[in-house]
Amino acid sequence: MGGDSSADPIGHQSAAPLAVALDPARSGSRAAVAGGRSAPRRRRPPEIGPNDLAAAEATARDRLAGLAQRDVELFALRLRRFWPDLIDGLAAPYGRIEQRRELLRELVPRLADAYRARPESLKLLDLERSLAPDWFQSPSMIGYVCYVDRFAGSLAGVADHLDHLEALGVRYLHLMALLRPRPGDSDGGYAVADYRAIDPRLGSMNDLERLCQTLHERGISVCVDFVLNHTAAEHAWAQRAAEGDPVAAARYWMFPDRTIPNRYEATLPEVFPDTAPGSFTQLPDGRWVWTTFNRFQWDLNWSNPSVFVEMIDTLLWLANRGIDVFRLDAVAFIWKRLGTDSQNQPEVHDLVMALRACARIVAPGVVFKAEAIVGKDQLAPYLGSGRRFARECDLAYHNSLMVQFWSAVATRDTRLMTVALASFPKKPATTAWATYIRCHDDIGWAIADEDAAAVGWDGPSHRAFLSTFYAGEFPGSFSRGERFQPNLATGDSRISGTFASLAGLEAALDAGDPPAIELAIGRILLGHALILAWDGLPLLYMGDEIGLLNDRSYLADPVRAADSRWIHRPPMDWRLAADRSDPSTVGGRVFAGLARLIDARRRSVQLHASDGLDILDPGGDGLFAFVRRHPTGPLLAVHNLTDRAQVMPPSIGRAAGLRRARDIIVDDGPASLDGLIQLAPYAVRWWVANEAPAR
Repeated sequence: MGGDSSADPIGHQSAAPLAVALDPARSGSRAAVAGGRSAPRRRRPPEIGPNDLAAAEATARDRLAGLAQRDVELFALRLRRFWPDLIDGLAAPYGRIEQRRELLRELVPRLADAYRARPESLKLLDLERSLAPDWFQSPSMIGYVCYVDRFAGSLAGVADHLDHLEALGVRYLHLMALLRPRPGDSDGGYAVADYRAIDPRLGSMNDLERLCQTLHERGISVCVDFVLNHTAAEHAWAQRAAEGDPVAAARYWMFPDRTIPNRYEATLPEVFPDTAPGSFTQLPDGRWVWTTFNRFQWDLNWSNPSVFVEMIDTLLWLANRGIDVFRLDAVAFIWKRLGTDSQNQPEVHDLVMALRACARIVAPGVVFKAEAIVGKDQLAPYLGSGRRFARECDLAYHNSLMVQFWSAVATRDTRLMTVALASFPKKPATTAWATYIRCHDDIGWAIADEDAAAVGWDGPSHRAFLSTFYAGEFPGSFSRGERFQPNLATGDSRISGTFASLAGLEAALDAGDPPAIELAIGRILLGHALILAWDGLPLLYMGDEIGLLNDRSYLADPVRAADSRWIHRPPMDWRLAADRSDPSTVGGRVFAGLARLIDARRRSVQLHASDGLDILDPGGDGLFAFVRRHPTGPLLAVHNLTDRAQVMPPSIGRAAGLRRARDIIVDDGPASLDGLIQLAPYAVRWWVANEAPAR
């Protein structure tokens, strides 16, 4: 289906006409001459007018001739509905009005063609989700994240293990590292050589389509990674650029010498200082190409409009294979600006808004998830803020929630957690956080110095402590993590490790210590309870549901040995998973406890992601509490993040508006919240009204 991926892995149509017409170098743009705008000039460019929309609609109708009239009218309605978002998003990145008109003349036929090619089953799913646009916000939504090869060997193998996912209540499956990467080191699959082909070790595009159909029949949506910032050096564009093709070269940030790269590099941080220092790589012919992450990952030049057109064309082609959710990888990096860190620039948000508008026109059942691991003040805008409110991504990773969990567990102190999360910006009601306790990547200690100072701590010292603690180097630490990419210049260090090993289960099992095993299981369930009750879509990482431990076999693989992140990417242990119903096993206890939490979440209308939360004063430094308010009554979540019993004061219940309540996790009957309630180590309670809410 679709075009010939061997001819052009990103665009099945020739991009040459648009690239020649809109190539910044050919049009005299300063972006190409000087490597990007030097200051965020926000003067509004001339507007695209009603005649432009009329012309676009006429073009689309011609392109859709022969389709059922209702289909044509539906596309036209969506085009008119999301045209303002599209035009608004394109205005700042592509300021010249003729440039934007040329872009639209190329873009609109692509959108119409993608809609024509969309299978009827997916068009029906679009309509279903248009009637229930909060489908991904439901309390019944449980996400699961896995590498295909680590989970089941292949795409065909995934279908053999769907009963395991359904036993957990999974309704969202993120299949990682799916598209064809470069050979050898590919940054875990994020150096994509062909966006329209599957990694041959995993199967084929036909295999993906069959799996998506099977998952949809079971009510499970599918998420894949879509790398926006860069392609592999082996990508067809990059290969042509290396050979001297000016059209292909204009799609990357390429420079004749080090003059401009040196100016940029003065303010650019290093992502992988040990393995990939610097942000530029020299080619054999002497030119330099921007490589933010690795020498084999070439940064795309989004100031060239042909990049926008080709990337959305490819995204929609994948959506027509059955993909529901696109994780926009490295989205924060896609716009470069001299004198800055070239992250989170205003044009990033404009481009995401325009990409979303295109997806809504063609496939409104598709949603975007921002992979933006940034500070809290920079994160909320990826869900849309200001004039872009609720017009960007539908989901964004809540990195701070993860970091604060690990911080509080290590310190046995929730004051920093309460301060940092209480000041977190609110999200639009139509969006959801993607909540998680760990993922495929390392854990970076994104703790703001001002938040640490608010509780009397020193930010750098606390971050250093967390790395030492979770590397198992601090006296009394229960963790068995490993450091990742320590920066000798700054002293910063990140951590790798599975949830179970970081939570103390590996050390406890090695020691044969039943009380320590009990505490480790408590930490695992507590962390999951936290992400299940937040205003988001909770994501479970493969193996965490059965307490999978670190896998040090990566050290014997020369390609992976230098990357400690592979320690927490073990193959799924299906022998352990087969015992998930056996309460005498550690894995069975973890699975049963997690399943109980998920069942309680599904039954709680208060946990719909559209309803925000308020963090409460816990009345001590060992508890963390928040309330989810709802017209049917509130849900009060209280967590003990220490290995000692803690007392819940009556002030928490009063702040939530609850006097008598029942805990829906253990469902042990009504209790009065007017007195002191003791919480066991790592206990969590979800209190809901046993009677009418207190006034």
